[in-house]
Amino acid sequence: MKVTVDQEKCCGAGTCVLLAPDVFDQRDEDGIVVLLDETPPEELQDVVREAVSVCPGVAISVTG
Repeated sequence: MKVTVDQEKCCGAGTCVLLAPDVFDQRDEDGIVVLLDETPPEELQDVVREAVSVCPGVAISVTG
């Protein structure tokens, strides 16, 4: 799995951080998503897919 984020689409909701804090973080100044791990381990992949599905800005995508 490879994760990508589009910071331009991010609305700063933070759901991804709540679901997968080892993969996502937020910038302090504006809450925009920061990708911490673009190739998360297998045990985090289901929760990353969940973060993709609930992202209100459709800012996260995965391949593989």
